[in-house]
Amino acid sequence: MDKTNLDEIKSKTFEALDVENMDELKEKGKEILEDTEFSKDIRFIQDDVEEYEEPDEAKKYYSKPPKISHSPSKIRIYFLRGVTYFLVVAACILLYFLMLRFDKVSQTISGIVKIMEPVIYGFAIAYLLNPIVKRVDKYLVPVLNKTKFKKKAKSISRGIGVAAALLIFIGVIVIFFNLLIPRLYDSVYNLVKTVPSGLNRMMDNLNNIKFDDSVLGSMIKAAIKEGSTSLQKWLKTDLLGRSNEIVANLTSGVISVIKGFSNVLIGMIISIYMLFSKEHFSNQSKKIVYALFKPERSNSILHFSTKTNEIFGGFIIGKIVDSIIIGILCFIIMSIFSMPYAILISVVVGVTNIIPFFGPFIGAIPSALLILIVDWKMAIYFIIMILLLQQFDGNILGPKILGNSTGLSSFWVIVAILLGGGLFGFVGMIIGVPVFALIYYMIEVFINSRLAHKGLPIDTNKYNGDSYVDDEGKYQGK
Repeated sequence: MDKTNLDEIKSKTFEALDVENMDELKEKGKEILEDTEFSKDIRFIQDDVEEYEEPDEAKKYYSKPPKISHSPSKIRIYFLRGVTYFLVVAACILLYFLMLRFDKVSQTISGIVKIMEPVIYGFAIAYLLNPIVKRVDKYLVPVLNKTKFKKKAKSISRGIGVAAALLIFIGVIVIFFNLLIPRLYDSVYNLVKTVPSGLNRMMDNLNNIKFDDSVLGSMIKAAIKEGSTSLQKWLKTDLLGRSNEIVANLTSGVISVIKGFSNVLIGMIISIYMLFSKEHFSNQSKKIVYALFKPERSNSILHFSTKTNEIFGGFIIGKIVDSIIIGILCFIIMSIFSMPYAILISVVVGVTNIIPFFGPFIGAIPSALLILIVDWKMAIYFIIMILLLQQFDGNILGPKILGNSTGLSSFWVIVAILLGGGLFGFVGMIIGVPVFALIYYMIEVFINSRLAHKGLPIDTNKYNGDSYVDDEGKYQGK
């Protein structure tokens, strides 16, 4: 570097620091070095001794969860499309192998369901007891809010509600075993003891009936004789020959009942946790739905979930209450008229009444046959009583308890019962109606939304024989 450049740098330095000679430059340098902030920066750069600390704002910023960008990009679009194709192909292959090994898959699913039986029982018990807990919370929380327990009003109310619901549930079970089971045993014992003699007496009475010598009279007499012979043969051969099988099935049934009782006890414990944490479970489910789906789709899912709870809760709980009342009324009337097997038949009528439409008749037919063996007049009175109870239940009691919880007409109720019973037996006949009602509601919502999108009326009565939709898509009619 030549002298000219050095002089130029020197003059610019003097000018920048506002000094005139070297002595003033040295003094200026001492002042700069004595500056605290400057000394700190120099030491950080040169010695690398002091640790650098981020400002508090930066710490707060980085301590927050990061916001993940969801803006689409070409790479992401192509990747998601490839993942979709892969999942579709994988699902088809998986479905093919599941169909090939359907037996093993069904056994695996049955095993999982059997293991999860206590949880299923716990959910069922919690679902049935939830209305009691809700009712206690509704009346007790406002009262506790006015006391010194205001801060813990909800937890105290929930504890009392759960305890009350469990006491009612256990009380019903105790009453069932202490009062109903012994009388049921007596009824079944008397039935087994008196049925053979009753059948013989009935057959003798039928054989002693005198018919005229006409063709019709001869046919009736031959039919009665053939029926009595077949019945006696069945009692002597088939029924007695299968006695060992019946006893074995009865023993296995008792063992299954004991195992089921232990699962119910575990289910009761699980139901306590479910009732205490039901809001938390609901909030978690809602959070997951909004995280996985778009807001519009999430709201639809939550709406149908609420409707499912409304339909199932209103129908099943209401039907159980309705059937208990019908069973009690049946027992009272049968006791007044001194009909045989009052407890046994009332239980049968009450249980089968849970099945809509066909339930009372399913329970009434075998019950009437039992009474017919003892006294044919009582059998007639019993049939009349069942018809009157059915009318009372269908027109007065049922609408008061159930209302229009399903929204199905009688035709669709029959279809639901036949379809559910054919696929899943007795359980299908019970849950077939609410399941079909939910499917019916979902289809109705979809159809109405499509009609509203097209600007067409959603009232079914508008689509009568005098109305039509023109080629431009406009509704024409009154």
